[in-house]
Amino acid sequence: MLNDRRRLVLQALVEEYIASGQPVGSKNLVERHGLGCSSATVRNELAALEETGYVFQPHVSAGRIPTDIGYREFVDDLLHEAKSLPGLDAEEMRRRYTALAGEIDDLMRQTSVMLSNLTHYVAVVLAPTVSLARIRRIDLVSMGVSRVLVVLITEGGQVVNRHVELTEDLVSERLQEVEHALNASLAGKRASEVRSLLDALDPERPGDSVVAELMTALLACLEEADRDRLYHVGVPDLLALPEFAETQRVRPLLGLLEDGLAMLETLSDAMQATGLTVRIGSENSRSELGQMSLVATRYETASSDGIVGVIGPTRMDYTRTITAVRCAAEGLEDVLG
Repeated sequence: MLNDRRRLVLQALVEEYIASGQPVGSKNLVERHGLGCSSATVRNELAALEETGYVFQPHVSAGRIPTDIGYREFVDDLLHEAKSLPGLDAEEMRRRYTALAGEIDDLMRQTSVMLSNLTHYVAVVLAPTVSLARIRRIDLVSMGVSRVLVVLITEGGQVVNRHVELTEDLVSERLQEVEHALNASLAGKRASEVRSLLDALDPERPGDSVVAELMTALLACLEEADRDRLYHVGVPDLLALPEFAETQRVRPLLGLLEDGLAMLETLSDAMQATGLTVRIGSENSRSELGQMSLVATRYETASSDGIVGVIGPTRMDYTRTITAVRCAAEGLEDVLG
């Protein structure tokens, strides 16, 4: 447990290191942060912080930099404070989201762009789980005598579609009958319920075989949509930071971002706890994020849920990033709700 002065020194050191990227000395802290004590006293406090693992000295005669434990202490204090984002108030964020309201794909993509622009790190946005959404309607569009475009629209505005080659030809009147039957069975139900309704069909019953083919296509489409719902923007911003001047240091993260399933598991794992989560360096479960920090939170409405987050260096501007992630989640809840 840190005493008040030691906590103040640690906070000043973290803020200074985030801003400069250079090891921080006691003289610098005294001159720039008004700690109300002498340079000798600050040196003693830094030595104590080093002994307890909150900071370390990269080499003799250099200043000190925070460890993952030091960042954790700093972040835990931040999580209990309500911070406003400099240059962007809540009303401005709401206006931005009102302008973004539209199809889910566009909303997720623009959210990731906006979040990356606000933080200058990699923004990751996980779209709502399609299989948990309620179905608004299903449209069947004839693309030929036996080829049909199946379009499923959820109550949250998500759209998934797939072309299906049927084993029998359908005239337009019969296609409309099948579309009506599908909507009568599925409208208002969760997409995940398609499986149980498909299992209840009898392939020997006239007409059920066509409905079964279309439901099978819907299931495949939903599974694909849930695997491919991650949006990320901001890798060039990350590469511009001095920590990643050597590109091999960021290469593991690039591989993780390209592996949608692995990134989905990483975010889901990080969000086991409720509320906003901050994983710092070695706290991350995946080695690809061993030199990174992940700030993420869940957004939820009555009909959908997802995750919004930011990945950056451990020398992250946590105050700005935490506030931006919270604002983005609130904005998504407003629009989707």
